Amino acid sequence: MPEGPAPAPVIQRLRVRYTKRGRLRFTSHRDISRAVERAVRRAGIPVAFSAGFTPHPKISYTGAAATGVASEAEYLEIGLTETCDPARVRADLDAALPDGIDIVDVVAAGQAKTSALADRLEASEWRVRLDGVRETDAAGAVAAFLDAPTIEVERLTKKGRRRFDVRAAVSALEVETLAPEPDRRAAEAADVPCAILRMVVRHTTPAVRPDDILTGLRQVADLAPPSPPLVTRLAQGPLDAVTGELADPLELDRGIRPGREAVPPSGDDAVTARGPAPTQSDPAAGVDVAGARS
Repeated sequence: MPEGPAPAPVIQRLRVRYTKRGRLRFTSHRDISRAVERAVRRAGIPVAFSAGFTPHPKISYTGAAATGVASEAEYLEIGLTETCDPARVRADLDAALPDGIDIVDVVAAGQAKTSALADRLEASEWRVRLDGVRETDAAGAVAAFLDAPTIEVERLTKKGRRRFDVRAAVSALEVETLAPEPDRRAAEAADVPCAILRMVVRHTTPAVRPDDILTGLRQVADLAPPSPPLVTRLAQGPLDAVTGELADPLELDRGIRPGREAVPPSGDDAVTARGPAPTQSDPAAGVDVAGARS
């Protein structure tokens, strides 16, 4: 057994929503966690540590997006040895992190017994930009996908190659209109088509990812984008079975009755994601560009 005093107990738990934007979307989850741990030290946040020969800061992550995927809604939980103001922690932690990993929200975990944060993340809303694909072709593929009772795809997982149904996990799938009709015709005439897919996907086992759905679209409608898609997670949280909307998973910690309108993405990336889509003449616009803070 290691010698020395026992680590200080956890006095407060904070739940954090953060983003992964721009070039930071190519950062692995391990590198993200290292950046967060460094930022916690720089900000002087009194994080609790585990016991044992190799103590680790008590920071847990849930529902992390894959490498290469941008996100407006990543979540972590941090255990503290002192009670801190969540707003101050948000500001200090955000200032210590590189540009692209931005702290959107920090709330104290409810004192009453509430569900684990991971249990609240029932589904994700995704935005997938398909450069080189016309809206009409994407709409036809989406219609074929939604009409299919089952669509099985095969993917290599940690447990080996598995085959699973992706159709059952999709709660909503649609083509987002990029621009008014005259602008779309002008863009297509210039041979720069672009289609945007919006989808709500339930969290299942094995996990169904946006690339699995694109594989399904290729199976049912031969939709094959000529360039890699740009994928952004817009939100994740409890799924309302009636409206199909996602709620804020931190509502319970704020003492708010769940089931209210989902919180929209924040920041410049979210403005692009929720508002007008970037044009082909400015491919660097929107959720897929961010500078690196020194």
